[in-house]
Amino acid sequence: MRVHGTDGTDRPDGAGGAAGVPVVAGLVLAAGGGRRLGGRPKALLHHRGRPLVEHALSALRSGGCGPVHVVLGAAAEQVRAEADLTDGVPVENPDWAGGMGSSLRAGLDSLAAGGAVAVVVVLVDQPGIGAAAVRRVVAARAGARDALVSAAYGGERGHPVLFGADRWPEIARTAAGDRGARAYLRAHTAELTLVECGDVAEPYDIDTVADLDRLE
Repeated sequence: MRVHGTDGTDRPDGAGGAAGVPVVAGLVLAAGGGRRLGGRPKALLHHRGRPLVEHALSALRSGGCGPVHVVLGAAAEQVRAEADLTDGVPVENPDWAGGMGSSLRAGLDSLAAGGAVAVVVVLVDQPGIGAAAVRRVVAARAGARDALVSAAYGGERGHPVLFGADRWPEIARTAAGDRGARAYLRAHTAELTLVECGDVAEPYDIDTVADLDRLE
């Protein structure tokens, strides 16, 4: 495992697809139904006046990723109607109730033909993670098709996570249930580059009613 410090050069906002710059796509996993939140879809919870899905999409776009695909599931039509997804590409996952793994597979499949060399994945329920953390992860090894990079918080792996395109097929094969890419990341720990982001982001989740106090 390689560990990067906090002084890497950040990639300029909106750099994805510029001449000579490898395309790094973004992927927002936003399909969850908020079962522990009384069935409220997490994508539409509001933080600082906007739905969480808009925050996640903005973090990826401002962090240098594009295109950005947004995987929807629970209340997908409501999310399309109430959230501004203009800067993203909505991808519907009909199997969203099966867990995060199915959404990750759907998102990677939707990006497969787009020519991106890598993708940065964020979760919709982590509003404390913004563009600064995305930029730092992208800067680590953005142009490598075999890249495997994760933000770290006090040395512990978290999001965002960057996957080089050569890794997508195996990640999709191993993504199951609510584990997402965790099994893949554990199996490839020696190849993982950790980038400390604890000074620019907070990796808390909005999972339960008690967590709603973190939203502003």
